[in-house]
Amino acid sequence: MATNVYMEALSPTMEEGRVAKWHKREGDAVKAGDTLAEVETDKAVMDLVARADGLLRQVAVAEGQTVPVGSVVAVIAAPGETVAAGGGRGKGEEGRVESPKAVSASAPSPVPRPSSAVVADATRVKASPLAKRIAKERGVDLQAVTGSGPGGRVVIRDLQATAATPTPVPRPASPVPASAGTPYTDVPLTQIRKTIAKRLATSLGPIPHFFLTSEVDMERAAEAREALNQQIGEQAAGKVSFNDIVIKATGLALGKHRACNAWFQEDHIRYWNEVHIGMAVAVEDGLITPVIRNADVKSLAEIGREAKALADKARSRRLQPSEYTGSTFSVSNLGMFDIDQFTAVINPPEAGIIAVGSIVQKAVVLDGQVTARRRMRLTMSCDHRVIDGATGAAFLRTLKQMLENPLAMLL
Repeated sequence: MATNVYMEALSPTMEEGRVAKWHKREGDAVKAGDTLAEVETDKAVMDLVARADGLLRQVAVAEGQTVPVGSVVAVIAAPGETVAAGGGRGKGEEGRVESPKAVSASAPSPVPRPSSAVVADATRVKASPLAKRIAKERGVDLQAVTGSGPGGRVVIRDLQATAATPTPVPRPASPVPASAGTPYTDVPLTQIRKTIAKRLATSLGPIPHFFLTSEVDMERAAEAREALNQQIGEQAAGKVSFNDIVIKATGLALGKHRACNAWFQEDHIRYWNEVHIGMAVAVEDGLITPVIRNADVKSLAEIGREAKALADKARSRRLQPSEYTGSTFSVSNLGMFDIDQFTAVINPPEAGIIAVGSIVQKAVVLDGQVTARRRMRLTMSCDHRVIDGATGAAFLRTLKQMLENPLAMLL
């Protein structure tokens, strides 16, 4: 019995999906669990897998096309089986024929099988899809990388081993192509930008924001970071960043101020006993916040390694839902872009977020003398339904004290 292939809800908030790439073509043999296609969701690029064995038939959605969750995108049938227009077995039902409602009557023709020349070029270097993406981002020639995976396949650890130069500050590419001779260019919204628009509407509108700003002396934190990185060694992957220090300090401060480690719910406030920090990461066409779980009890080295791994997965659009959901508080850092100060939008249902500016040398008065010190501004956005002014100010003061006296993080 033929089985429909549906556009599945691959993330908790997914309402529609865009087929980024078909891994199987019409007529290919597939087994349950095989990756049929890469689907761009509102958060990441996820794998759409086969739920039955057979041959892939009636591919109804072309690469680049977006359809709602629940739409039939293809059919899996047994060899020689005749499949009626509209597909085969429905979800959990034998013999029921369902039409792909979200696909227009003039459905696109089946995805063409690639030419042999293209296949030969694609198989010249054996590498995992994630390794290919990371290599493209970093400008690494895969032909020069020795693969340690099965059959000499290049995997992500091989790229990490070859990273001899520090990764530059990520600067998202402009999604707007230049069009000479026209007054403007219309670009369809990506799934992630649609989600950002919806989230902003549910944040800035209903949530009564107020903002608190404090300037932090980062001289001791900078000295502590330099000492830690000397102990860690020259491996760039293990070095501690200022953002790691801010995340650690924020986690510890939230442990002392549970009133800020909270979610606003419809009829109650949920105060969290665990601290999970959402770390804002800029991607090519938007923003996503992978989560550092239990940030208050992890070491700086652990936070540094985890933050780097999650940021790499975010930029390659390979985060799993468990890696970007469940944060209890968020940190957004634009300091690497030379932004002195800004206000961040709260990520509901969280009650607060810290916006981190750049670290700059300033002339300050210390012990009656004017001297140069490294300073950084923090701005806290608070949901006034949960956090009062004095409550937020007390949390920000604790966070500042920890950053100005890094040894306090060890107490």
